[in-house]
Amino acid sequence: MADYKPRLLNTYRETIMPEMKKRFDYDNTMRIPELKKIVVNMGLGIAKDEPQQLERGIEELTTITGQKPVITRSKKSIANFNIREGMPIGVRVTLRRAKMYEFLDRFISLALPRVRDFNGVSDRSFDGSGNYSIGVQEQIICPEIEYDKVDRIRGMDVTFVTSSETDEECFELLRLFGMPFVRREESQQAA
Repeated sequence: MADYKPRLLNTYRETIMPEMKKRFDYDNTMRIPELKKIVVNMGLGIAKDEPQQLERGIEELTTITGQKPVITRSKKSIANFNIREGMPIGVRVTLRRAKMYEFLDRFISLALPRVRDFNGVSDRSFDGSGNYSIGVQEQIICPEIEYDKVDRIRGMDVTFVTSSETDEECFELLRLFGMPFVRREESQQAA
């Protein structure tokens, strides 16, 4: 098991690195962008009224990512939402190394195609610093979740943090990994 390497890590080293070096004309291989981490966040604001929802969110995110999540707490009180400072309002997991590549592989090849009426992911969700975020409305698209045991549909935010300096580099890196992007022009023509 010590010599195991995820499929996408091998793809990155053998295919994506040379392609990125050729496309962006990097003089040093250390400048080639790489995936640093994937952060999966699940907001559970309902946990303030139903504490068992927090436990269910932890179980589901653990099942999806293979790593136990951290409970996120509110930073300040918000009277309109009946939230007090320090209340648990969500769960978050930061994936790195092999677990990150395994999650990316399952997310691109298994989970995204299970989205209802899926045409691809938007190419507008870059942050200007070479990172990409996508919102998932239903956790049941993940193949690890048993549909019969789901008591409530929960959404997730998935953020891909890269060492890219520009959004164009990040776009190309994720595209080469297999992320099914839809260009703005294509989505406007379809509408």
